[in-house]
Amino acid sequence: MNTAYVQLVRAPAALTVLGDTVAGAAAAGEPLRGRRWALPLASASLYWAGMALNDWSDRELDAVERPERPIPSGRVSAGAALATGGVLTAAGLGLAGFGGGQRAARTAALLAGAVWAYDTTLKGTAAGPLGMAACRALDVLMGARGRWRAAAGAAVALGVHTLGVTALSGGEVHGGSPATAKAALAGTAVSASVALAGRGGSRAQRLAALAFGAGYAATVGRAQYGAVGAPSAARIRAATAAGIHGMVPLQASLAARHGAVRTAAVLAGALPLARRLARKVSPT
Repeated sequence: MNTAYVQLVRAPAALTVLGDTVAGAAAAGEPLRGRRWALPLASASLYWAGMALNDWSDRELDAVERPERPIPSGRVSAGAALATGGVLTAAGLGLAGFGGGQRAARTAALLAGAVWAYDTTLKGTAAGPLGMAACRALDVLMGARGRWRAAAGAAVALGVHTLGVTALSGGEVHGGSPATAKAALAGTAVSASVALAGRGGSRAQRLAALAFGAGYAATVGRAQYGAVGAPSAARIRAATAAGIHGMVPLQASLAARHGAVRTAAVLAGALPLARRLARKVSPT
């Protein structure tokens, strides 16, 4: 994959989506094993599809505000970006069916529809953040393979977090508002609380979940608190990046809380790599 396409799909940022199905599967009592490990790859494919569609949809706006992006700079044509989104969507659906059977495939189809609806219709409207939150929640539920009720808490935690990050990201270019930053900060508190709620599990599992949850709340919350006091474009971009990377410790907290402590530790280990790669390819 050449550099232009790496930038188009924000390739390294997919590290922050791999844990969605891990958290969903753990919450549903069906940890990923064997072929089910294809589900995180399905998440990555659908995430990349969404990023390609995002740039295709924003190509006229980006020509003014972000001319360095692949489409307005001429390195990727609009048609090629749209085709990339379509191919990656198909790949994600195929991987979901291979890894999780019909139940996961049905959820993946809903997720793909939500991704396309967000990028082509909802983005830039008042319903945009809710649309993106629905995408993330469905990604978690894809890992649950039909056991939606059991994984509802995990889906809510990541959905609420995504809602706040998406709403806040609207100020990346021109700055935002303290009210939006406060709402995003409140969402972080809610997501951390949901991730740690409930009884059961061993002491080690609860402590691991608490450690990952505290790391999530501290890093994401600090950046969002900074945006509350001074919601400049630079602060909003920093808070948005922190929110994107904050998906990882939140996923790890949820996975650990439901017994997948070792997998949670592996997820958390991906965070330094995601941050390092973000210096080369922006996740936003």
